[in-house]
Amino acid sequence: MAAVNRRDAGLKPAVGKEKEVGLKRGRSDSSSLAQRVPLGPGRAPAAHSIANSTNPRAAVARARASYTATRRTSRIATSVSQPVIPTQEIETVKDHPQSEMDVEEGLDDQQDDEVEANEREVEDMVGVEQSDEEEQLAEKPKSPRIWPEIGTERARRYAKELQTIRETFHDEVDTYDTTMVSEYAEDIFEYMCDLEEESMPQPDYMINQSEITWEMRQTLVDWLLQVHFRYHMLPETLWIAINIVDRFLSRRVVSLGKLQLVGVTAMFIAAKYEEILAPSVDEFVFMTENGYTKDEILKGERIVLQTLEFQISHYCSPYSWMRKISKADDYDIQTRTLSKFLTEVTLLDHRFLRVKPSLVAAIGMYCARKMLGGDWNEAFVFYSGFTEEQLQPGHQLLVEKLAGTGFSRQYVCKKYANKKFLKASVFAVDWAKQHVNDLAPAETMMIED
Repeated sequence: MAAVNRRDAGLKPAVGKEKEVGLKRGRSDSSSLAQRVPLGPGRAPAAHSIANSTNPRAAVARARASYTATRRTSRIATSVSQPVIPTQEIETVKDHPQSEMDVEEGLDDQQDDEVEANEREVEDMVGVEQSDEEEQLAEKPKSPRIWPEIGTERARRYAKELQTIRETFHDEVDTYDTTMVSEYAEDIFEYMCDLEEESMPQPDYMINQSEITWEMRQTLVDWLLQVHFRYHMLPETLWIAINIVDRFLSRRVVSLGKLQLVGVTAMFIAAKYEEILAPSVDEFVFMTENGYTKDEILKGERIVLQTLEFQISHYCSPYSWMRKISKADDYDIQTRTLSKFLTEVTLLDHRFLRVKPSLVAAIGMYCARKMLGGDWNEAFVFYSGFTEEQLQPGHQLLVEKLAGTGFSRQYVCKKYANKKFLKASVFAVDWAKQHVNDLAPAETMMIED
């Protein structure tokens, strides 16, 4: 099966013949370098390299070997589980004759109880049978704990400082830029802030999982980053997909063999929401090298949507706030590119599951400013809504992640090591290793005094 590339095959990167440059301290013209360029005409070779570019099966094996025997066990369904990441040699799966039917076909003739996923389908999807108590907890999850958890006195001090800056800072309205909708911007961002907590997952959901670990989640996210980049999807598609994965795992106990099915199903749903030309379900089957069938992905889509009560569009990625914060430095290309890399790094770190997207965007921008020698002035406080003191713990967590052993082998580092991204990952990792010992331990900074 051949995957179809929606990009024009004749397009070539605009920076192909330019002199190779990297990030450096100082400002640069925003028109000097394109941030998004097509990678090439063919999808089939790219998709093949997704599965073969890393050895995730070995990574999962190492993570599972270190998994302690004290975790509770669950009864596994009798069906044979698929690998978390497909191996290089997978036999072609023949589609069932009914798999070519459109998912909408025949729904008018079915009753509502036939459309909804029954318990047996859920067990086939998650791969682990749940008790009635677990199912009841999954139906009504508790409210997630939002980081940082600060005392009343400190919260009042932050609010007072922010209010003072808002009263004194003069915001220049983009009168001639209608896309900024300045007359509605304040109401829009207030509404987005109200939606943030509704779309956040449980930060400690791995406690209820019996077979998967945080290391396995990182392997899955790394694979989704490859799929997203090689198929030229929009940035918001990636963030929505990973948010779907985390919220689904917050409500369902999933077996190791079905973890990748949850990931590819989440990307399938997110692409429908964000992409103009979303990849077909057959292309997603090809992404997994026939590790899952078309029928399994379509059934998984129905189960995921019903579990999340179809609340998908509520989530707003950090990019929405990053565009607003970038106004503080007149959309500097170096700061913007570096902050994009830093915010994507947070996807691999489960500690940031407690952090709101607005705060993730502010941490990414603050960390980029620190690395490039800039400061966090009143303009950044005004547009982000966070003071420097509020962002320092998150900055430390991010620097620790970058300086970790073997992090440069993650696909997000390979992606941003390209010159069209100003080699942002090379610069950031090198800076983090030089300054990680100069900062106080992040865990102590997170404790409220």
